[in-house]
Amino acid sequence: MTPDLPTPTLPQALVLLDYFGIAVFAVSGALLAAEKKQTLVTFIFFAVVTGVGGGTLRDLLIGAPVFWVHANAVLLICILAALAVWLGSRRTFSGQALLWFDAMGMAAYATYGAAKALAYGVAPVPAFAMGVLTACAGGIIRDVLAGEPSIIMRPELYVTPAALTAGLFVGMSLVGADEPIAALIAAAAGFALRGLAIARGWSLPAYRD
Repeated sequence: MTPDLPTPTLPQALVLLDYFGIAVFAVSGALLAAEKKQTLVTFIFFAVVTGVGGGTLRDLLIGAPVFWVHANAVLLICILAALAVWLGSRRTFSGQALLWFDAMGMAAYATYGAAKALAYGVAPVPAFAMGVLTACAGGIIRDVLAGEPSIIMRPELYVTPAALTAGLFVGMSLVGADEPIAALIAAAAGFALRGLAIARGWSLPAYRD
């Protein structure tokens, strides 16, 4: 029998980035439930699905223990995020709040997803793909369950900022950059691009027959 390999450890800064990504994605899920005028139970359901969806798929694909199954913190973060939206003022979460929380989650999760994949020995290109998957899958699941057009089918840039974030992190890691610094630069760049896409309606050219 092959002995179990030790679980890789990531810098504390990246672990905190993971928790941040979980929280803001959970808020985005609860915000969609708010837009649909759902019950508190549905708020929590959408917060959990959005907060853990991308990371769950990532962990299953890279052979890691599913991150929220063996700890209480992740689900508690999602529940608290749902409660914050449920109890919060409508002004606090009005307008484009869903898009901006989603943008923050995308940047954090694309970075952390790529970092965790690299830590588990995944090759650079698949690690880049894991970053994009981690960032996008939760939002896709949220939108499909809510009967909304998927975020990746909307015209403004979304997958591209996630790809920029994951690609920058993997690239800087390959040249030996300090992981927390690489994570900060990559997440900031991806968030900035997504923010400009939200504010200015930037999109890639669509296919024309």
